[in-house]
Amino acid sequence: MRVPRIYVEQDLAVGQVISLDERAAHYVSHVLRMRADRDLILFNGDGNAYPAKISDAGKKHVSCQLEGATLVTTPPSPIKIELAIGISKGDRFDWVIQKATELGVTKITPLFTERVDVKLSGERQEKKQRHWQQIMISACEQCGRNDLVEISQACRLEDWYANLDSELKLVLCPSQNDQLVNDELAPNTFTLLVGPEGGLSDEEIAYSCKQGFRALQVGPRVLRTETAPIAAISIVQHRWGDMGWLS
Repeated sequence: MRVPRIYVEQDLAVGQVISLDERAAHYVSHVLRMRADRDLILFNGDGNAYPAKISDAGKKHVSCQLEGATLVTTPPSPIKIELAIGISKGDRFDWVIQKATELGVTKITPLFTERVDVKLSGERQEKKQRHWQQIMISACEQCGRNDLVEISQACRLEDWYANLDSELKLVLCPSQNDQLVNDELAPNTFTLLVGPEGGLSDEEIAYSCKQGFRALQVGPRVLRTETAPIAAISIVQHRWGDMGWLS
C-alpha cells in the first residue's frame, strides 16, 4: 500500500515532532482515516521528502514525528518549463494546473488575453489564486513531486512579455507551424504560451512572434485549451526533459 504524501509549510528535520495544519489534519484523519503509528511522507517544497509516523491523531489534531534520513524520491525535471495560458471558465483551468504539475512544469502564469471571458479582481482574484495553489499542492502530493510549482499572479498578456527570459519560446497556433531544428536545440528553460477558449487572436500571435516566440501547431487536429498545453508539455518533456522512455 502506498504511503500517503502530505504537504506542510513548516521547516522539517529528522526527529522533529510537528502538528499538521487544519487542511492536512482533516485529510489525514477524516479522508484517509489514519490513526497513531501509521506512516506518512511529509514534504515542504525544499526538494526532499521526509518519512514520518503519526504520534497522535484526533478529530481536529494530528501530530507526526519525523523518522530516519530524508528522502529524495522524485528529482525535478531537468528543463524549467513555464506555462502561460489564458484563463478559462469552469474547471478547465483547474484541470490544466493539475496535469501540468504532474508533467513537471516549473511555473504557471494565468493570463488575461483578448478572448478571456473571466472577470477576476480584488478579493475574488485572491480567492481564486489560493484555490489554484491548493490544486497544485494536491497534485504534488499525488504525483510524488517534492518541489512546488510557482503559480504567478494573473496578469495581462502585454504585461507578462516584459519579464520573459527563456531559451526557447513557443506559442501554440492551430494554423501556423515553425519547424524546430532537431537536436541542436536543447533548452534549459522553456516558455509555452497558450490561448483560452477560442485561442489567441491573430494580433496576439503576431506580436508574440515579434517577441521571439515561434508558432507551433500540435498535430493536425484543433485541440481544446485544456488539451493543447498538456500535449505540448508532454512533447517537450519527451524531447528534452525526463519523459524520454520511447527514445
